[in-house]
Amino acid sequence: MFKTLKTAWGIPEIRKKILFTLFIIAVFRLGCVLTVPFLNTDIVQSWMQEKASNGNFLEYLDILSGGALSKATMFCLGVTPYINASIIIQLLTYALPPLERLQQEGEDGRKKLNKITSYVALGLSAFMAVAYYLTLKNMLKDGVSAVTYTNGAAGIFTMFVIIFSFMAGSTLVIWMGNRINEKGIGNGVSMILFAGIVARIPTDIGQIAALVHENANEYFLKSVIYILIFVAMVVGIVFMNESERRIPVQYAKRVVGRKQYGGQSTHIPIKVCMSGVMPIIFAMSFMSLPSMFAMFWKPVENITEETTFWQKFYYNFVNFFNTKSYSYAVLYFILIILFNYFYVAIQYNPVEMANNLRQSNGGIPGIRPGKPTSDYIQRVLSKIGLVGAVFLGIVAVFPIIFVNLTHLDVSSMGGTSILIVVSVAIETVRTLESQLMMRHHKGFLG
Repeated sequence: MFKTLKTAWGIPEIRKKILFTLFIIAVFRLGCVLTVPFLNTDIVQSWMQEKASNGNFLEYLDILSGGALSKATMFCLGVTPYINASIIIQLLTYALPPLERLQQEGEDGRKKLNKITSYVALGLSAFMAVAYYLTLKNMLKDGVSAVTYTNGAAGIFTMFVIIFSFMAGSTLVIWMGNRINEKGIGNGVSMILFAGIVARIPTDIGQIAALVHENANEYFLKSVIYILIFVAMVVGIVFMNESERRIPVQYAKRVVGRKQYGGQSTHIPIKVCMSGVMPIIFAMSFMSLPSMFAMFWKPVENITEETTFWQKFYYNFVNFFNTKSYSYAVLYFILIILFNYFYVAIQYNPVEMANNLRQSNGGIPGIRPGKPTSDYIQRVLSKIGLVGAVFLGIVAVFPIIFVNLTHLDVSSMGGTSILIVVSVAIETVRTLESQLMMRHHKGFLG
């Protein structure tokens, strides 16, 4: 990887792209510290330290924003609206025929889908901005709200300033991501996610160092074990990212005039982790709903004889979805496996793959064309999907178990964060390698 970066830096055109990407990342980090007017950030940070912890959805959103959400800055929404919009449009593409036709129209269709995604992202950013404003308004410390003005004309003006600041910040972040796609290196949204997560790592390392300094007897061994597990997880994620199941394909020979076509052997590569981090995002969104409800409708603190049936039910329901509980971890693991199968099902169509093979005079050795081929591909996808789903489940559930055992809450160095960082790093290096290959093709330059 370092050799690739060194070689790429020596080419002026690629160096300009790298510098442009770094410039956009620097602007993004600057926006993550610019506070929005009319907010008491001390109240926001203290409230978020209490609520956004133990791997819940608020902490996850804070990680994706690079810590901006807990400070209520301009870029606090980050690329989350765009990610959610992309997921929604991707799912609707398989459900709505007009969107499916756009997907099949090539470059023009892709541009139209991107425009639709941007509009949906704008709507989601407006919804999230309003929801976050209402949350900020309810943040109280000694009876004082995190929002400076909440009543009268000043309160209305303050509301519009805060909401539009959040929306403008989110739109600007998406715009910067698109500029990286055009003039930089790698996927713009992924690079901004990468920058936000990496920015949190020094803070978490400092947190570990402070715990070791305060109580070396308790935390030194735990910290060493965690670092070793962290390295092992990075190695495992790299290995699983590169792993694939290759289905052999043999094309039939055919003679046209004096020339012979076909007859070559190739394969269909199927990635083990073909769905990436999407199943984790789906499962986390679903599992976070009860805790989000509990933020607005708090359950009773203790169950007494006077507690009604519904109060007891709601109390037990919220506790069941407590991120510290093992019941949460088990259900979370099961949902990741189910969502992984769902995501693989909408990405791969075995019947279509079998038909494409038959139309191109290709086939899998030992498997008859048509339905037997599609059934074989389906079996392979099921087996590979299970391996990938179990791996993603272990990566996602590990931080919950580790925090319960060691009480070391290191959010940015959790399984999901590592998965995103490593995947983006690998993809960026691949992009650089492809850029180098285009500029140093042996057939032209020798």
